[in-house]
Amino acid sequence: MRRVLIIGGGASGLTAAISAARKGAKVTVLEQNRQAGKKLLVTGNGRCNLSNRDQDLSYYRGSSPEFIRAALKAFGLKETEGFFRELGIVLRSREGYLYPYSDQASAVADVLRMEAEHLGVKLALNTRAERIQKVGERFLVETEGWTYEGDALILAAGSCAAPETGSDGGGYTFATALGHSLIEPLPALVQLRSRDPAFPKLKGLRMEAGVSLFSEGALLARDRGEVQFTEYGLSGIPVFQVSRYGVRALHEGKKVRAVLDLLPFLKEEERESFWQERMRKGEHKSAGGLLVGLFPRKMADCLLKRAGIPGDRKVKAFTEKERQALSLAASSFEVRISGSNGFDRAQVCCGGVDTREIQEVTMESRRVPGLFFAGELLDVDGACGGYNLQWAWTSGYLAGFYSAEGTRT
Repeated sequence: MRRVLIIGGGASGLTAAISAARKGAKVTVLEQNRQAGKKLLVTGNGRCNLSNRDQDLSYYRGSSPEFIRAALKAFGLKETEGFFRELGIVLRSREGYLYPYSDQASAVADVLRMEAEHLGVKLALNTRAERIQKVGERFLVETEGWTYEGDALILAAGSCAAPETGSDGGGYTFATALGHSLIEPLPALVQLRSRDPAFPKLKGLRMEAGVSLFSEGALLARDRGEVQFTEYGLSGIPVFQVSRYGVRALHEGKKVRAVLDLLPFLKEEERESFWQERMRKGEHKSAGGLLVGLFPRKMADCLLKRAGIPGDRKVKAFTEKERQALSLAASSFEVRISGSNGFDRAQVCCGGVDTREIQEVTMESRRVPGLFFAGELLDVDGACGGYNLQWAWTSGYLAGFYSAEGTRT
């Protein structure tokens, strides 16, 4: 019987354990937390958005798109739905976002643990791997009180995002010690920071906006949704969606700016007529009064300041230059990005173990036979919407399946 060791009992580790055990392997999971699947409990605001009907490859990011494509083709949405159906999870779709029907993330963690236990998987909790060696064809994993032996080893230890759930980046140390290269892990799905003095005054605002991220004249990414203004910068789902590109560019020493369209319902060709009509009907108002009902007061004051228009100036006295300046301030609200919040505020990491050193589909190392990888440890990160968990199920299942089969070269 083939012995498979798994370091990490999160989403990908538990899936790998089930997959390997179903193939007949003797599986041991080493989990440093008191319970397996801890991070699952906080995903999707406690509801666990476990996948998404829209599986366009653009929602997955990493240095090797073809690696991601091949894995998702081998075990994608259809297989994931079948996997959870067998475990007892009835899925609920909200505009394509998939949740357990009970809306409880704990249900997903529970069925994974129950299935692992049913298959005879040994869950060694409160057990931290301290050292890994490969001796001949065997892997030796040393802990404080024991040395575990296996014919195959799966590293599913997570990234260094959300450290309160136990993700401390230890898997990166093991991967490099075993000869693998890293794409520098950086925070992703994270808030962006700015030194713009306007933000302390805008703190607490939530506004529908288009968010476009630029670096040195090139568009990095764009999204749209509710943007949250904080005392230090920008937050909200659309900011999270583009953040990894800005963080990576800043890490490379490039300048980054975000441009917010605060009237995203207007097409570019509609803006001029919109402002002309609004000013015509409100020519008796002050500049501040013109923006009432369109923007919150704090944002209106900020836009007028950026346009260089006093708040008490009468609309009928606006010059053409002032009208254009106000329109531009609203449609192209520019923010210089100085950084991001850290790993403690990030949902995931971008970067990780270089997937060019890993075999497509099998998740086996090209450098160390019998070594497999799964989950966030890899240089694959997804957009908000269930994509990071889909990657956990995909990579975990494949790593478990092929680790139980034996080395493929």
